[in-house]
Amino acid sequence: MDDTQKNKHTQYCIHQLFEEQAQRRPEATAVISGDQSVPYKELNERSNRFAHYLRGLNVGPGKLAGICMERSAEMLIALLGILKAGAAYVPLDPDFPRDRLEYMAKDARLSVLVTQKSLVSVMQATNATTVCIDTEAEQIKKLSAESLGQLQSEQVPGSESLAYVIYTSGSTGTPKGVQVHHSAVVNFLCSMAQKPGLSEDDILVAVTTLSFDISVLELFLPLSQGACTVIASRDIAADGKLLLQTLQKTKATVMQATPVTWRMLIGAGWNGSPQIKVLCGGEAVPRDLANELIDRSPSVWNMYGPTETTVWSTCCQLQDKQGPVMIGRPIANTPVYILDQHLQPVPLGVSGELYIGGAGVSRGYLNRPDLTEKAFVKNPFSPDPSAVMYKTGDLTRYYANGNIEFLGRIDQQIKIRGFRVELGEIETVLLEHPSIKQAVVIVREDRPGDARLVAYMVHAEGLKIDSRELRQFLRKKLPDYMIPQHFVELDTLPRTPNGKINRKALPKPDAGMQADDNYKEPQTATEKQLAAIWADILGTKKVGSNDSFFELGGHSVLAIQVVSAVRDSLSVDLPLRAIFETPILIDLAQHIEALRFAFSATTEKAEGSTHEREEIEI
Repeated sequence: MDDTQKNKHTQYCIHQLFEEQAQRRPEATAVISGDQSVPYKELNERSNRFAHYLRGLNVGPGKLAGICMERSAEMLIALLGILKAGAAYVPLDPDFPRDRLEYMAKDARLSVLVTQKSLVSVMQATNATTVCIDTEAEQIKKLSAESLGQLQSEQVPGSESLAYVIYTSGSTGTPKGVQVHHSAVVNFLCSMAQKPGLSEDDILVAVTTLSFDISVLELFLPLSQGACTVIASRDIAADGKLLLQTLQKTKATVMQATPVTWRMLIGAGWNGSPQIKVLCGGEAVPRDLANELIDRSPSVWNMYGPTETTVWSTCCQLQDKQGPVMIGRPIANTPVYILDQHLQPVPLGVSGELYIGGAGVSRGYLNRPDLTEKAFVKNPFSPDPSAVMYKTGDLTRYYANGNIEFLGRIDQQIKIRGFRVELGEIETVLLEHPSIKQAVVIVREDRPGDARLVAYMVHAEGLKIDSRELRQFLRKKLPDYMIPQHFVELDTLPRTPNGKINRKALPKPDAGMQADDNYKEPQTATEKQLAAIWADILGTKKVGSNDSFFELGGHSVLAIQVVSAVRDSLSVDLPLRAIFETPILIDLAQHIEALRFAFSATTEKAEGSTHEREEIEI
């Protein structure tokens, strides 16, 4: 155990930390989003107005408010307004499948859904009152700019009230909502302000989707310290070149991201900066990436923590370029324990399961007392008889210097592209398909740094598994990052002598289930070049004109690599969204040709104008 007791702001809520800074630095820039710059005073007043608007809809303490919005300053205003009203927010990612969003909304029993006009159609099947923050802006603007906390007649939330409920992958086939209260977040923010450290002079670029809990640091840590948050749009956060330009343009001093995003930024030509503090987390940081980051920044931090214990629970400044990449020591008020199966501490250097206690432990899972009881167990090391600790499922060990090393998982939960995935949830959804009798999903890394989900299936008698139809079936129920990149059909699943599935004996996928009779040879020069790019990035030998990028095993991170390769090989700035909108090779090749033609026409027109001016001058 590590004694991490420090003074904490036990009576504060998240928004109260922000309100203190709004009083202290009213004219300082709080948030930048695109061309919009909002100072602290304006952000405070606009969020106060929205809080009053929500109270008028009977949204207050004890209520849950869904939020389905694009990343913007208005999103931050909505979040603060929800918290100031006393409710807790529930992120609903507009990119998630409609079935998943509807399940989350129903499970959370939302009292209100905060969205914007362009996304109303995404969330249709909900009984919650819908508030479009853009179309109702004039009504909101007429309300009081005073804080609800200054009005004695208003009920205000306490520090033990819920701040947010974030849904994570569930091993039983449905996502589960983690309930996190204000005091846990405030303890986390105050600890992060000290180490890794953040001051009022900092500019942090926020790149993470709201449905991923590390966004809590990006949005609320700067606001709690009087610093500036730059909210990168979805397109910018997914494009290394645009993200690099944003870092340079805003003169950013801090960025937090997953290993995948840092690799993307390095691949886009980021050579580092002496002023940028690097926070890397969400999944294990490989040694080669750690070394590249150390070469590019004087302050590199590895961050570790499950959603159930409030974002990050340990951190470690990375300085050495050899040996294991440590997850470090616990943050303030966060005792951790490495225990054996009998809940006894293991000796130094011996592996055991990590348990986390203290101020960051959440309330457990919404409406799931059975799962809560299994994961949140009585803490025998605390003098408080009501104290619990979270059973992480992570295998770790202590070093003599007090640092902790992450060794892996003791179950089937994995991290892929920063997202937590329960393989059992994917398997459960696969078995809902009528053509599948048995299914198992694993993660393979046949090429270093390229982790992929692979599904192995046995078909039901008399039925055929169609990979394209199956992929569409999964997309209606699972988010993009949970869709397997490869499907492999087997006559039987390999078994161990005691009858369990032998995951180690599952074969390496080759071309997945892509049918050869659909193959069509690429014809044009652009098709051939694009096919070569796909083959290299996807690790497949044959790519045809009718092939779909995603059905060949592509995903969002590999799509980013395609954009970069097209830029280098074909000299075309291809928008990332084009791959999602036109995933068939022949269609994407035609789109690239259209972009090339448009660029050529614009260049010729500009050159023509220059010649005309020269003739006039002569």
